[in-house]
Amino acid sequence: MLNRWFPTLVYTVGLVGAVFTATLPERPVFSEPDQASAALAAKQAAALPASFTWSDLPRPTPSAHAATVAEVLPGTRLPVARHEAEVKPVTLVAAWFGGTREGAADVSLYQSEWRAGFDWMPATEMMTRTQAEGQLGRNIRKLGNPLLVSEPGRLHLFFVSVSYGGWAGSAINRADSEDGGKVWSPAQRIVTSPFFNLSTLVRNQGVWLTDGSLGLPIYHEFITKHGEWLRLDPTGRVLAKERMAMPRATLQPAVVALDGQHAVAALRDAGPGENQVQWSETRDAGRTWQAGSARAIPNPNSAVAMIGLKDGSLLMACNPIGGNRNKLALLRSRDQGSTWTLVRMIEESPNDRDEFSYPSLIQDRTGTVHLVYTWMRQGIRHARFTQAWLNQPGPATSPVIAQ
Repeated sequence: MLNRWFPTLVYTVGLVGAVFTATLPERPVFSEPDQASAALAAKQAAALPASFTWSDLPRPTPSAHAATVAEVLPGTRLPVARHEAEVKPVTLVAAWFGGTREGAADVSLYQSEWRAGFDWMPATEMMTRTQAEGQLGRNIRKLGNPLLVSEPGRLHLFFVSVSYGGWAGSAINRADSEDGGKVWSPAQRIVTSPFFNLSTLVRNQGVWLTDGSLGLPIYHEFITKHGEWLRLDPTGRVLAKERMAMPRATLQPAVVALDGQHAVAALRDAGPGENQVQWSETRDAGRTWQAGSARAIPNPNSAVAMIGLKDGSLLMACNPIGGNRNKLALLRSRDQGSTWTLVRMIEESPNDRDEFSYPSLIQDRTGTVHLVYTWMRQGIRHARFTQAWLNQPGPATSPVIAQ
C-alpha cells in the first residue's frame, strides 16, 4: 500500500513546497543610505550656520489645516542626476486642505511651491470634490488630510476622502506626479480591506524599503482608534497591513526607521484621562509592532511629527500641553526616543482657543529642517532652521515667534 501511494505523496509534498516557496514574500528591509553618503550628509548639515526664519503660505481660503511638505528630488535615471541635485536649489511642495471650515462641502486640496531664495508661490487647487468624484467614480462628501511623499523623480500624493458619514468613514486615495507637482495622475482608491474599505486615514510620512515598496503609517477610527502599518508596492497595491496594538486609543503614527529592521513610532493619544505621546516599535521592518511605555510628553489628543536628523538624533514637533493646542514646541532625543528634551518653543499663546497644530517635518538634502503647521486654523506657517540653531544654548521655553 505504501509503495502504491508513496510517489503521489512525494509529488504532493514537493508541489506544496514549491508553491509555498514561490509565493513566500521577501523579508522587508528599510532603505538606508550607504555609510559614505550618510557621513557626507551629516557633515554638510553640521556645517550650516545657525539660522531660523519663518513665513506664511498663501491663504486662498478662510480656513486651512493639516499641511504636509516634501522636497522635490531630481530623478536618478539620468546620468546627470547627482550633479543636478548638487547645483539645483532646494524645491519644496506643500499641500493642505482649505475651505470655509473643516469638513465643509467647499473644501479642496491646495498646494504651493517654495524654492530656496524665493517666496512661496500662489496656491493652486490640486483636487476638488468634483474632480475627486470624477476620478474615483463615487460620491465624495468631503476631502481631508493630504500627505506628500517624495522619491527621486516622483512625488506621491495620498489623501483622505469621505463618501458617507464622518471621518470614521474615510478611505485613502493616491496620485503621482513626475514634474514636481505641476500635473498629477488621476486619483485611485487604495483598497485596504475587502470589507467596506472604510475608516482608514493617513497623516504622517512614509518609509521606503529596499524592494521599492513604501511603508505608510495610517490609522483607523471606526469603533476603535488605533494605528496601522500599510505596505504598498510601486503601483499602490497593498502588500501587507499590520495593526499597532496599544493599550489606549491612538491615532496618526509618526514613524522613523533607525536601521534596516528597527523603527520607532510616536502616536497621538486619543484615550481618556491624562494624555501623553504613545510609543510603539518594530524590529522586523514593520511585520510586527510592540507597544512601548508612553513618553513623558503631554499630548492634548493632537498630531505629532517626528523625523530622524542627519546627526542621528530624533526631532519631534508637538503640542506638549494638556488639553489645548496653543503651544507648539520642538523636542529632541539622542537615545532613539527613550528620553526627550525640550529644545525650542516655536509659538505659544495665553489664549486657550488659539491653535498651532498638525506639524509636518522634513530635513532637505542640504541639511536644513523645514516645519509646516496649522496657524489658528486660518493658514499654514513655514519655519526653517538648522541643526546648529537647535544646538545653541538658550531659554527653550521662550517662544521663537512672538505673538
